[in-house]
Amino acid sequence: MIKILNFIDGQFQEPVENQWLDNVSPASGEIYSQSPNSTASDIELAYQAAAKAFPAWSQTDINQRARVLSKIANLLEEGLEKFARAESKDNGKPINLAKTVDIPRAASNFRFFAQAITQFSSESHESVGQNAINYTLRKPLGVVACISPWNLPLYLFTWKIAPALAAGNCVIAKPSEVTPMTAFLLGEICQEAGLPKGVLNIVHGEGPVTGQALIEHADIKAISFTGGTATGVHIAKLAGAHLKKVSLELGGKNPNIIFADCDYEKMLDTTMRSSFANQGQICLCGSRILVEESIYEKFKTDFIARTKSLVIAHPDNEDADLGAIVSHAHMQKILSYIDLAKQGQGKILCGGKQVAIEGYENGYYLEPTVIEIDSIDCQLNQEEIFGPVVTIMPFSTEAEALQIANSTAYGLSASVWTNDLKRTMKFTQELQAGIVWVNTWMLRDLRTPFGGLKASGIGREGGLEALRFFTETKNVCIQY
Repeated sequence: MIKILNFIDGQFQEPVENQWLDNVSPASGEIYSQSPNSTASDIELAYQAAAKAFPAWSQTDINQRARVLSKIANLLEEGLEKFARAESKDNGKPINLAKTVDIPRAASNFRFFAQAITQFSSESHESVGQNAINYTLRKPLGVVACISPWNLPLYLFTWKIAPALAAGNCVIAKPSEVTPMTAFLLGEICQEAGLPKGVLNIVHGEGPVTGQALIEHADIKAISFTGGTATGVHIAKLAGAHLKKVSLELGGKNPNIIFADCDYEKMLDTTMRSSFANQGQICLCGSRILVEESIYEKFKTDFIARTKSLVIAHPDNEDADLGAIVSHAHMQKILSYIDLAKQGQGKILCGGKQVAIEGYENGYYLEPTVIEIDSIDCQLNQEEIFGPVVTIMPFSTEAEALQIANSTAYGLSASVWTNDLKRTMKFTQELQAGIVWVNTWMLRDLRTPFGGLKASGIGREGGLEALRFFTETKNVCIQY
């Protein structure tokens, strides 16, 4: 039995109150490790370590900070196989996805912000006629909290930690209790890379226990959170009471809008990915597929055929298109939405059933599912399912497509498939989404801002936006 430990003040340690959580491998349904269910006592230890480390780290030359972060990136790349296998076992995602996306992106996060901090310039303004100059300083906040989800465990964990550290903050980070393994392994790399003690502290545990203690801590200056909308609202209320900065990347119910003039084969290939990548457990997945009437029947036939051909297998199988759902509880949630279709909210065109993998019959496997709907107000169309389930429906006009696309409480991302320039400009302007892809999906440039509108969150991450979030602005005016 593997025992995961907290990483506090540069050392691994057991939780103060000796409370533990069982970690289950989704592929087999078996307990294979334990992690701490940390309490306020552990958070306080982490805070004291971070506060002690902050003065020196915040004054460390940015080139030295960059060197340490780059070293972490190098070590992640060297440990690709180890980290990918840990991520796959912990999360249930195919090993080939962890190798090609999750772990390389985690390394890229550290490398990008190591470089970005050296280019993070300040502003100055000369007041002509007043013999004065104003210049702007951006100072690190202090001790900040980073809370990440289970769907892209190390990928999103490092997406928050790297800019916070680059900007000179000290961090208390809480990974999801469902997928703690790669965050635990990251502590070993930080030791090897020479990250000073207390600069990064990783505390494990459940949201209502550990997470609550973290966000309630009066001296933590900012909270960066990715997860469910309800939890984000709860965090915003608590943070507001203490006037903390918050960045909330929350849920999505993203439209994939397909016009007849698109590059059909490219669209079909990409729509398969945007529907079912990572078992559909990506906040950016295009879970609502809207198709122009003239090609709707053709698309439906082709898309169902492609969906039925996807390989569902144990994550270690290099040929797996879909691995296991992250947990039994989450699988039951997804099945409850599929039941809504059976009760009349939609027509199941394919999938919708659990899958038994030989030798791993207790694992959490589901068929990729396509549901045809005719009402934009149904729960299947309005609520985030976060699994390998998509809805499809036709539209006849641009106005109708926009109405349907903007009809949910969410506004994270959208994809538009068209070769019409006027239509492209109209939709990129009028779609209520923080990210719009045209003729592509999930094409990410780390310099660009990332975040959503409406119930999809507050603030932006990525690029200079992340460095701005993790710094406080101070203006200085000198008259000469």
